[in-house]
Amino acid sequence: TGAMAAAPRSFSEAEVRARCAQGSCLVRCRHRLYDLSSFVRLHPGGEQLLRRRAGTDVSAALDGPPHRHSANARRWLEQYYVGEMELGDEQSHLKLVDEKVEDAPAQTPKQMYPRCKTVDMEKDLVDWRKPLLWQVGYLGEKYDEWVHQPVDRPIRLFHSDILESLSKTAWYVVFLVWAPVVLYLSWVSYTSLAQGNTRLFSSFTTEYSIPIHKYFFPFIFLLGMFLWSLLEYLIHRFVFHMKPPASNYYLITLHFLLHGQHHKSPFDSSRLVFPPVPASLVIAFFYGVLQLMLPEVLGLSVFVGGLCGYVIYDMMHYYLHYGSPKKGTYLYGLKAYHVKHHFEHQKSGFGISTRFWDHPFRTLIPEETFEKED
Repeated sequence: TGAMAAAPRSFSEAEVRARCAQGSCLVRCRHRLYDLSSFVRLHPGGEQLLRRRAGTDVSAALDGPPHRHSANARRWLEQYYVGEMELGDEQSHLKLVDEKVEDAPAQTPKQMYPRCKTVDMEKDLVDWRKPLLWQVGYLGEKYDEWVHQPVDRPIRLFHSDILESLSKTAWYVVFLVWAPVVLYLSWVSYTSLAQGNTRLFSSFTTEYSIPIHKYFFPFIFLLGMFLWSLLEYLIHRFVFHMKPPASNYYLITLHFLLHGQHHKSPFDSSRLVFPPVPASLVIAFFYGVLQLMLPEVLGLSVFVGGLCGYVIYDMMHYYLHYGSPKKGTYLYGLKAYHVKHHFEHQKSGFGISTRFWDHPFRTLIPEETFEKED
């Protein structure tokens, strides 16, 4: 039958209170104890909401109201399991009742709360000790469910250290690389428009062509940012969230490379923004498209606005995962909205820097599903 697993550690109520008083955030789900200290800043409902529940039983909060936590949220909780509570006589009776309700003969010793099925890192369909990119394609029909069960651990994609380094980047690298490009191209666009030689529709007619003055640049720039927000939504929804055919190894691998890795490990800080090397190829493609569609300077002006929108999007995406916005602010609501997309509503909530496009496309996450601060 194999060796028995080591018994979980027991914690007294006094010890839990002492650790919480020192700044830890331990919570109880019936008789199981979890240390959420490393997760409090990431909690979509806000850090203070979670800290106010330190040392308490969160079973009722998991079941709601205001909302019932998803299976992914319960599975995520199990990653922070640290042991069992030492229970008094009354609590011991409640534990016995719980175990009877959970069908004790069918369960292993010290089984978790029944809705909190965890992810076993040793048996999670892939070998976490090896690069994942070449493994996920073999998951077939199991891939879609697997990739949308998030875990709190870093991901390695490639065997090659060079390729691996090119697939990751710190958030500030995006700003350092692309912000100077935005400033330079903005200056080039403005000075080119100031020469007064740019006219719209000039390739069709000279009599009715429209001159584009330098004063139009801010509006063209904003148009580029607006178009980027639409492109951001469309790419996220129809490319990043495509469901690859279960029989196609290469499409599954491509999906995981583009976005699946982020849903599997949403708090891997090195994979929250687009690395500059592959990003430059995509950006060059869109620049070429705009140059074919619009007069040279006009296309450049729209492009630089879109590039600025992209930089803001990447910075915001990182902040929505690791920032601590103040209650009541736009970013506070957007953080909860985006994390909700990861844990419960993967088929809606595609807006990242804005929820605007989720409205007309009818993919808005319902407001009633969000937990409110007490």
